Amino acid sequence: MSSDARKTKAQRIRHLLETEGEAVEENTIGFNEGRYESVADLEAYEELKDEARAIKEDAIERLPELIEELRETVEENGGTLYLADDAADANRYIREVAEEQAADRVVKSKSMTSEELEVNEALEEDGVDVVETDLGEWVLQVADEAPSHIVAPAIHKSEAEIADLFNAQFDPEEPLETAEELTMFAREQLGELIRDADIGMTGANFVTADSGSIMLVTSEGNARKTAVVPDTHVAVAGVEKIVPSVEDLAPFIELIGRSGTGQDITSYVSLLTPPVDSPVVDVDDPDVAFADRDDDREFHLVLVDNGRMAMREDEHLRETLYCIRCSACANTCANFQSVGGHAFGGETYSGGIATGWEAGVHGTDSAAEFNDLCTGCSRCVEACPVKIDIPWINTVVRDRINREEDGQFDFLVEGLTPDEEPGSVDLQKRLFGNYETLAKLASATAPLSNWTTKLGPVRTLMEKTVGVDRRRPLPEFERQTLVDWFEARGPRVSAANAEREAVLYPDTYTNYIDVERGKAAVRVLEALDVHVRIPDVPGSGRAPLSQGMIDTADEKASRVFSGLAEHLDADRDVVVIEPSDLAMFRQEYEKFLPEASAQRLREGSYEVCEYVYGLLENGADGEGLRTGERGPDLAYHSHCQQRTLGLDRYTRAIFEDLEYDVLESDVECCGMAGSFGYKEQYYELSMDVGDRLADQFTTPEASDRLVVASGTSCEDQLEDLLARDAVHPVEVLDPRSRHH
Repeated sequence: MSSDARKTKAQRIRHLLETEGEAVEENTIGFNEGRYESVADLEAYEELKDEARAIKEDAIERLPELIEELRETVEENGGTLYLADDAADANRYIREVAEEQAADRVVKSKSMTSEELEVNEALEEDGVDVVETDLGEWVLQVADEAPSHIVAPAIHKSEAEIADLFNAQFDPEEPLETAEELTMFAREQLGELIRDADIGMTGANFVTADSGSIMLVTSEGNARKTAVVPDTHVAVAGVEKIVPSVEDLAPFIELIGRSGTGQDITSYVSLLTPPVDSPVVDVDDPDVAFADRDDDREFHLVLVDNGRMAMREDEHLRETLYCIRCSACANTCANFQSVGGHAFGGETYSGGIATGWEAGVHGTDSAAEFNDLCTGCSRCVEACPVKIDIPWINTVVRDRINREEDGQFDFLVEGLTPDEEPGSVDLQKRLFGNYETLAKLASATAPLSNWTTKLGPVRTLMEKTVGVDRRRPLPEFERQTLVDWFEARGPRVSAANAEREAVLYPDTYTNYIDVERGKAAVRVLEALDVHVRIPDVPGSGRAPLSQGMIDTADEKASRVFSGLAEHLDADRDVVVIEPSDLAMFRQEYEKFLPEASAQRLREGSYEVCEYVYGLLENGADGEGLRTGERGPDLAYHSHCQQRTLGLDRYTRAIFEDLEYDVLESDVECCGMAGSFGYKEQYYELSMDVGDRLADQFTTPEASDRLVVASGTSCEDQLEDLLARDAVHPVEVLDPRSRHH
């Protein structure tokens, strides 16, 4: 990405932060908090997610046969099923239906698939009046804007903005102001339009192959009216929406509303089996909810491929088809919470899962526009009701984008392969993807390297060439690495007398920059009678993986395992300070290593506070650790991947057991995300996300406390936000801690 392109992206993000950010943040965080509350009351939540995933896995595996079963069922019911190859094919068929019906007006309920097809534009070319009946979609139609959210399309607009829009567009007798007034006005306007429509078009959350039933899950009643008031109903759905049977809908009914908007169940769950015996809303008599209609009705189910069957054959994009379009991945994403789908989205889809959809149905060019906004924190995996590995999909697509841009993007650890042309690779990704090489060089030349990178002209050059934002302070490298320090010092607990033997993994940041936290970890483990070793092994591969350099990450994984295998063979525990590296060992390495090797490392590695907690629980003498009686009051923030691994509770428990006074952040993300916060185009977004955390740690209650964070990114971000030192929890426990 060129300097001009980075600046353009930064300007776009700045504009969205200023114009849409406040409304998006309020709504998405509200949805996400609602999800937490709703799923907490749901028995067997994880089991339901497993069941939902199994149903989708089975449906996608059997998709060709389910399509044919559904075709037979729909035709037996008296309807028509059309399987469209692509958007143009689907639009051609829908236009023909409209022409046959001599349709003047088509009313639509919300459908992301119809957005993907751009069916409105296709029908309008034929002079058909197309009206969105979902309130949010209608707002955007009036404003001539694209949706910014899968479930709540107008999430970026405030109540006041919608009132201004309606007052300017419709000039009502009395100005509209409140949400109730806006809703009633829309209901009146849309009710008349639905009554006189010739065709009603809906999407489908699910379609059952056994009965031909369509399930519509909505927060408004417009979808039911749209489906059954006009004489002709056209339902548009991607082929992935098919499930085998009506019984298979049960877990999705429980999960979809809770995951998307935090509702125990969505306001309207409609199950229609058109066109036989379909009820119809009697709009002329509000006291009669439904009435039977004797005349013939037409039903057309347009199933859309548009790249989906190719995605089914793609081992990495296939999981995208399990998506039930709930938007949980967007609501839980800190970056999305700040800028919404107009930045974090492509031609149609937005949020974390959007990369898979855009790459599959529109191509990698569309996905490339926003793919880097996924930082791989993995919070969305925990939120997803069908457990899609969204960060991996994003990484794979990033790798493909890189290869398309360069032809051969992945590097050897020390630099470019011989056949790559100088300057052909994105320099920013080269820098951050090969961060370990940079760290080795900077450490070997410290303190000169640290002095050089503080010079104004150097920072200006770095910003222009590789996009490292000059406003972000750079880390200072240590001349003596952790590995060198330990080799010179040696262990202080002999292997013969130790309760346990542990290998402290020297992650890149700890080894070359924050050597003090590594030393603190050694002293804490030794205080608990652990014999410590620190092998000279490479970085985990997290840095190249974050840049979409999968081959390089794969090579790193093999080298790391080779360096740790002898210790695993000797029954030594692998202790990891940095949560993102532990996440590599426990999650990503299964994609790179043989199954048995990945399992050995996964089962033999521990986050440092998890390990300390385990030792204390098993009777280790913690007298040598620093306690709350001798230590400072703490303001503590846990790392994203520490939380998604379920490990944050161990740090919390240790602080409680040692009687520390702790104010813990309830903000989920610091916004730094490794290299993300250093990048020129994302610096302001990173800081905006971080401001939520800063607000909590600058209150009178928190301002005098020692700031503690479990991950590298969090420490760096908090230091920049607060202009105060931030330390790792293990440094608090260190009996020789310098922090007071």
